[in-house]
Amino acid sequence: MRTGRGRTAVALATVAITIAAAGGVVAATQSSDEAALQPARGSGGGDNVERRVEALLRKMTIDDKLNQIQLLSDGQIKDHPEEASKPVGGVFSLTDPELINKFQKQAMSSKLKIPILFAYDTIHGYRTIFPIPLGAASSFDPNVGATDHKIGARESAAVGLKQIYSPMVDVSHEPRWGRIAEAGGEDPYLNSVFAAARVKAAQGRDYSKPDKVVTSVKHYAAYGQPEGGRDYNTTDMSVRRLHDLYLPPFKAAIDAGSDTAMCSFNSISGSPGCADKALETDLLKKRWGFDGFIESDYTAVAELINHGVAGDGAEAAAAALNAGTDSEMVSQHIRDNAKQLLADGVISERRIDDAVRRILRVKFRAGLFENPYVDVSQAEPAQLKPDAVKAARDAAGRSMVLLKNEGSTLPLKTGEKTAVIGPLGDDGHAMLGPWWGQGREEDAVSVFKGITEQNPDTTFTRACEMKHSEPPDNTPADECANPDFGAAEAAAAGADQVVLAVGESREQSGEAASRSDLDLPGEQEELIRRVKAAAGSKPVAVVLFNGRPLALGSVVDDAPAILEAWFPGVQAGNAVADVVFGKVNPGGKLPVSFPRKVGQVPIYYNHEPTGRPCDVTQKYVSRYRDIKSCDPQYEFGYGLSYSKFEVSNLRLDRTTVSRNGSVRAYVDVKNVSGPTGDEVVQLYIRDPVASLSQPVRRLRGFERVTLEPGKSRTVSFTLDKSDFGFHDNSGRFVVERGQIDVYAGNSSKGELKQSFQVTG
Repeated sequence: MRTGRGRTAVALATVAITIAAAGGVVAATQSSDEAALQPARGSGGGDNVERRVEALLRKMTIDDKLNQIQLLSDGQIKDHPEEASKPVGGVFSLTDPELINKFQKQAMSSKLKIPILFAYDTIHGYRTIFPIPLGAASSFDPNVGATDHKIGARESAAVGLKQIYSPMVDVSHEPRWGRIAEAGGEDPYLNSVFAAARVKAAQGRDYSKPDKVVTSVKHYAAYGQPEGGRDYNTTDMSVRRLHDLYLPPFKAAIDAGSDTAMCSFNSISGSPGCADKALETDLLKKRWGFDGFIESDYTAVAELINHGVAGDGAEAAAAALNAGTDSEMVSQHIRDNAKQLLADGVISERRIDDAVRRILRVKFRAGLFENPYVDVSQAEPAQLKPDAVKAARDAAGRSMVLLKNEGSTLPLKTGEKTAVIGPLGDDGHAMLGPWWGQGREEDAVSVFKGITEQNPDTTFTRACEMKHSEPPDNTPADECANPDFGAAEAAAAGADQVVLAVGESREQSGEAASRSDLDLPGEQEELIRRVKAAAGSKPVAVVLFNGRPLALGSVVDDAPAILEAWFPGVQAGNAVADVVFGKVNPGGKLPVSFPRKVGQVPIYYNHEPTGRPCDVTQKYVSRYRDIKSCDPQYEFGYGLSYSKFEVSNLRLDRTTVSRNGSVRAYVDVKNVSGPTGDEVVQLYIRDPVASLSQPVRRLRGFERVTLEPGKSRTVSFTLDKSDFGFHDNSGRFVVERGQIDVYAGNSSKGELKQSFQVTG
């Protein structure tokens, strides 16, 4: 029975997420340029931009307005160049600076001289490719995401792109879903911190600057939780789950200054993202104060017909526009049907004006009217600069997670004969991962090349092939088929130490790359087993390249050491070599749980409790009878180091706090033994008795700390109502009186515990 808390709840009118709630995280997100962390809103000042928008809007005909709502692909505008003379509002995926200037000149010679907004999916780099976002999140260092987007913005802007469709912030508990690779994993707080860091870095204080771009946070909303893990599939969830788990990263990105957003393909409890007025207009635009524009995802307006909420293109146009979608990507239903819809009173010119006003506002803030063209001569020199390459290497090293290191197998020794074995051992193509922008295979350093650079006495044996085919031909069973076990065994037997490079091809993760099986594709597990047997007692380290959590099965038993490298980007091989030879002490942590078997999915740390919690010794409890564990293989926040750390002495500065007050938590961390290294101190909370059942734990703070041997440090975090409150089933944010438990450690299993009371 509820004991005096539910009836005293206070409802708050806003959806709350405060990145600054964790003192340690604040330190991690700060850079030397404090001003760069302020929300970016572009050039010219607010009032001046608004005056210019209104003056231009008054000159526009209905055709002019509808052209601004239209967003075309590179193929559409190249195949139909007359489109640029209308002009259209935006074009995406065109990356040739000469063509961008050509179409921009057509637009600027039109009656109203409205420039085109050119956009691109710069997800984890444009030419200099960084680790995939899931990998970057493993760093638990938002500066990794910030540096990625700072350089991605610089390289994108250099070719004439002024908008990037990033950051992707979809929280996901679905490893079968290929696009889990593109965001920060299963936790809303971690995703929020990275979302804010990426937005601020890409936009700066003024995204009209020549090396800055406007960001588009995506996919709004709940795209990361499709039924069955199948891309584009239905999402169905409660209102409070939507608000507490899936919306916070979007709010963080908007608060950081993201001036555009992309509505999602999926339906959310029956309402498609690009036709959901409650999410687009009521929440995003009105409640959160978003004054930028929302573009649809690729043909998402047309797909409202398939969703069954529109009977034809005209109905789809009306549904999207009236819900709050401002820009239609690829399909042209709004532009083609708006005049008749206006005549019929189905849509209003006021709403059209609102959409166009938002699009123009972003173009003015981006400085496009003053600087619509790009300096073609500077486009290529801006790419893959030495500082960018170094940053990509550092980011990859910080993003790797040491999952197992039996008998201190790692680090390996230089000067020893080393065998690199496996289908991904000399594969630059795969290292770039899905959504590789304009990354080039010839720029990518393979594992073999990176290892050889630091240890010349190195051989390579592929053992089997990974196909580089696009869906629907990327059948996992066809990967690593018919392996040459004999050659692999001979290489292992003849070497002093072995690096096994295995995982997925880059085509097996990303968009339209859902998998029903999370095992290593093909015969790679058997390859690992045979190589280990052939190597005997010699060191064998498995390096994983993948875009999702894998069910590692026997790999965990067979491999003495396992390093999760994700898809590390253009400097993959050098970064892997840095870690396996000990130049870099791994300090990454998992941003997503690794299941033991695919049948455990979804399995995630921040789940709600059940009346019959898992107990492997009992029958009538919530468990799988064929798995002798209640836990994932590796939990959220898990990761080893070459050093031994101790996290201890959790304490609070008070035991009671008002609903509008705050409490400070302190945790000590020490490098007990081993080399200088990093530990990520993590702070979680739980509301054990609430009016609605709350997750067993929720991450509310983290800090990555570098410590020399024997050194220690105290880390502090601040918790307030944005941390210990939650949303009810009507979407209201509430703070209730009662006990809040605080946990600390170096993973989501941290056992240090203290409690405080929230009072009236």
